[in-house]
Amino acid sequence: MKAKPPALLAEDAPGWASDALAALARLDPALAAIPELAGPLPWRRRDGGFPGLLRSLCGQMISNQAATAIWGRLAALPRALTPEGLLALGDDALREAGLSRPKLKHARALAEAFAQGELSAAILAGLPDQAAVAAIAAIPGFGPWTAEVHLLFGHDRQDIFPAGDLALAASLAALRGLPGRPSPKELAVLAEAWRPWRSMAARLLWHHWRHVTGRPAGEAG
Repeated sequence: MKAKPPALLAEDAPGWASDALAALARLDPALAAIPELAGPLPWRRRDGGFPGLLRSLCGQMISNQAATAIWGRLAALPRALTPEGLLALGDDALREAGLSRPKLKHARALAEAFAQGELSAAILAGLPDQAAVAAIAAIPGFGPWTAEVHLLFGHDRQDIFPAGDLALAASLAALRGLPGRPSPKELAVLAEAWRPWRSMAARLLWHHWRHVTGRPAGEAG
């Protein structure tokens, strides 16, 4: 009796993930072989609504360790992970949790958008990719990279690729032996070859980079 082949995907991966991996095996065998080298691909997720975007804001431009500490203090504040609760908190409490003045302003703008019904997980789920990216990026402090990463992890989008992500560029350079990291524009062009499964390609490249660098698993980068 033949031994069962090792699993390449986490058990909680959505149904389309298997199809994506099979398609990438034809389009880019080296990319699809990453789970054999680095181990089964974990399926990281985040909340698709206000808490997920708020956590993204907390993690911008700082280390993972610092972001985790800030998030822990913020989550401990009463109802801070709801739009109405965050708006009810004073600036002093949010600053003590670790939010800088710009992030405090952006967190309130995000909370206002959700509280007024301009944005929600359901609204994002009903929008096509580019419209969903634009809806998030319209909030002060939230650019395309944050929007794309949120949709990839918070909504299991199948064809999102954050071309501005430095870890994705570094991972592809290491995988293909490139002389340097491709620029965001170059990476976006290269990623076209992986349509309509660019989200799986991004997940694989992040997984590869964590394996190469020995970094602990995280959502991205």
